[in-house]
Amino acid sequence: MPIKSLARVTIDPNSPATSCVIWLHGLGDSGDGFAPIVPVLNLPKDHGIRFIFPHAPEQAVTINQGYVMRSWYDIKSMDLHNRADMPGVLESEQAIHALIQQQVDAGIAANKIVLAGFSQGGVISLFTGLRYPKALAGIMALSCYLPTADKLPDNCHAANKQTPILQNHGEQDDVVPMSSGKMANQLLINAGYKAKWQSYRMPHSVLPEQLSDISAWLVNTLLK
Repeated sequence: MPIKSLARVTIDPNSPATSCVIWLHGLGDSGDGFAPIVPVLNLPKDHGIRFIFPHAPEQAVTINQGYVMRSWYDIKSMDLHNRADMPGVLESEQAIHALIQQQVDAGIAANKIVLAGFSQGGVISLFTGLRYPKALAGIMALSCYLPTADKLPDNCHAANKQTPILQNHGEQDDVVPMSSGKMANQLLINAGYKAKWQSYRMPHSVLPEQLSDISAWLVNTLLK
């Protein structure tokens, strides 16, 4: 079923928005899950960054006995090579395209938009960003993998060949093995992408230290 316009949590800056971060949550979560991090990032007071935390649609997830939850795509197997339901990935990609276009229509250029995501949301942010036909400001892929396993997605667009990519992963992650994130990073590096890798002593989560590093990356990516 095609994904319609996504409901979302939007946090506008105190000053007029001049850039945007679209941040996608993980399996079973919602946009409300990550929205509280905005003040924790301790961005400059006049940062001008709009944060958008969309809610994935609710659907049955195979590996969770068909339980209905918010999910960007069905997960059919724990096997990395067969984990992601690609039709669902492509539907979510189109929904994120629509979110980006709404921001462009509101006056924020694509090259001032960061696509970010955690876990399943990181999968969609990385996949969508690599294929997006206009240059983005950055792509942030946290604790995730490529849905195409041991190869880059088809139809990666040259527009984002020079786009900064930040990949973070937990060294104790027992949900998405760090090796799968590292595989994606190596594929990107081998293809000439500007992919920065950083691992942390954590499970499948985020740390205060990591959020501080993310804040510095966002400042460097959007505010300089």
